[in-house]
Amino acid sequence: MKCLVINLDRSPDRLAHIAAEFARVGIAFERIVAIDARDHPDLMLQPQHAMYSIRRLSHSEIACMHSHRACWAIIAQDDAPYGAVFEDDIVFSAKAGAVLADVSWIPADADVVKLETFFIKTMTQRKRTAVGHGFSLVRLRRNHVGTAGYILSRQMARDLLDATAQASAAADDLVFNPAFPPSGEKTIYQLVPALCAQDQFVGHRLPSLLVEEREAAWDASGLTIKRRRPVTEKIWTETRRVVEWIIDYCRMRRYTVVPFDPPEADR
Repeated sequence: MKCLVINLDRSPDRLAHIAAEFARVGIAFERIVAIDARDHPDLMLQPQHAMYSIRRLSHSEIACMHSHRACWAIIAQDDAPYGAVFEDDIVFSAKAGAVLADVSWIPADADVVKLETFFIKTMTQRKRTAVGHGFSLVRLRRNHVGTAGYILSRQMARDLLDATAQASAAADDLVFNPAFPPSGEKTIYQLVPALCAQDQFVGHRLPSLLVEEREAAWDASGLTIKRRRPVTEKIWTETRRVVEWIIDYCRMRRYTVVPFDPPEADR
């Protein structure tokens, strides 16, 4: 299985970081030159998916998607059934090498396996399947943002390329939102605990290159401004929340924060 790493030409510090991480876990990787938003102002002229009609995608978000598309194109054309995609700011678990060196644990029906955690609540199936080395797989039932580490099937890579041929979308919506195109039936698994996490959460040395621009876009859209809601709206919202919780509980689903398996080997 190829391990592809997205890295900007103007980020040699991040390349040094990710090279050290892969060396630490004993896995080879292939560098993919990231699309730099600074060099491609034309990207903003491309159509965006209808879901971004209020909060438009930022220039960097579109460039990020095209960087991931470059990886999807490689996976789609490869002989291997799966390929792994990483961003250059991740920190690996100490046991990442053993997991990445073997693909036999990947379920036959998997379209996507999310390897990272963003340390926010998401929804997973309660049922776990052990895959060795202290890790388990669970079905992901809600969007779990972040595209810093994931495994993609060859067919899903082809589907993602088709889905983004005419319109741009955020890479994490495309890959990890079960209800988002290319289909509403993607089989998405989450590795628990996570195999990797962005350094901004665990090392605090490499800040996210997208966060500031994304937050500015949200502020400009007005979506972050709180408004006073009528009492009837509050009651309806709370009622719907309780009903959804009961339905999810009956479906054996739960909200959880995916933990990170630490990089220290002395456990």
